[in-house]
Amino acid sequence: MPSLSKEHFDLYSAFHVPETHAWSSSHLHDHPIAGDGATIPVIDISDPDAASMVGGACRSWGVFYATSHGIPADLLHQVESHARRLFSLPLHRKLQTAPRDGSLSGYGRPPISAFFPKLMWSEGFTLAGHDDHLAVTSQLSPFDSLSFCEVMEAYMKEMKKLAGRLFRLLILSLGLDEEEMGQVGPLKELSQAADAIQLNSYPTCPEPERAIGMAAHTDSAFLTVLHQTDGAGGLQVLRDQDDSGSARWVDVLPRPDCLVVNVGDLLHILSNGRFKSVRHRAVVNRADHRISAAYFIGPPAHMKVGSISKLVDMRTGPMYRPVTWPEYLGIRTRLFDKALDSVKFQEKELEKD
Repeated sequence: MPSLSKEHFDLYSAFHVPETHAWSSSHLHDHPIAGDGATIPVIDISDPDAASMVGGACRSWGVFYATSHGIPADLLHQVESHARRLFSLPLHRKLQTAPRDGSLSGYGRPPISAFFPKLMWSEGFTLAGHDDHLAVTSQLSPFDSLSFCEVMEAYMKEMKKLAGRLFRLLILSLGLDEEEMGQVGPLKELSQAADAIQLNSYPTCPEPERAIGMAAHTDSAFLTVLHQTDGAGGLQVLRDQDDSGSARWVDVLPRPDCLVVNVGDLLHILSNGRFKSVRHRAVVNRADHRISAAYFIGPPAHMKVGSISKLVDMRTGPMYRPVTWPEYLGIRTRLFDKALDSVKFQEKELEKD
């Protein structure tokens, strides 16, 4: 059995926040919280003007609520129910599924944890699209691994179809015609796209003012589509500039029949900086045990992601150099939130070209 180190502290039995999980006030309160009912855009993606609205939201916010998304409510409830059952298992059993031998799937703490001196008040379970999910979850026995995997794979299938709809709207909003759209990598090779589900559990916290569920970060993928459970919420996005002229954290509360869609770094690159990769985090609370299910989609491993040629100013060239997703993940492993800047062409490089 894996040892239960401080990195695997049992959050569910805690009566206080240990020093290993206690964050400084300066980190937790780096920006004020937006008030006055500030909220991200809500978009009906079946609307005839959806492309324009989605494009506008991704330019100004990098995130929006999607309605008319087509994911069956019953499937979303099943995903939540199975996730709760999984996270309710004893810690030592969940640790049996920690990723190994190059697999990305299994139980563990957030990958971004390595960049912070303190641990986060959350636990996660990853299901990468290409992995054998049943082989991973069978280690949780006694646990209904077959039913769990069937639900998660159905969810992944529905989410990939939704991602195709969203990509189409995004590319249309950039002014490409039907023929040009067919040449854009994410649409041309959608069937080969790499994807994953990340189940997140944010247990109730006895001292939420000292802890963080998920530290601030951007996602590396093209898109993230998030289902979050009803309750107090916890997701916040950073609105860089608002009417007050300062950056503020905006609450993204659960809304009936809505999924949250956010732009990742690779879509920022693909759009030549037009779509904004949004910084976000998760806070915790005393009352509600929050569950979320994030679906990530990115390019197949071999595909170089560069700016769409039609979006590049011939005088200045592309803003970013082309990268594969594995290459970019390697850069993030070293540089974390400086990764996007590191693949940006500097002015002198552009002048040479």
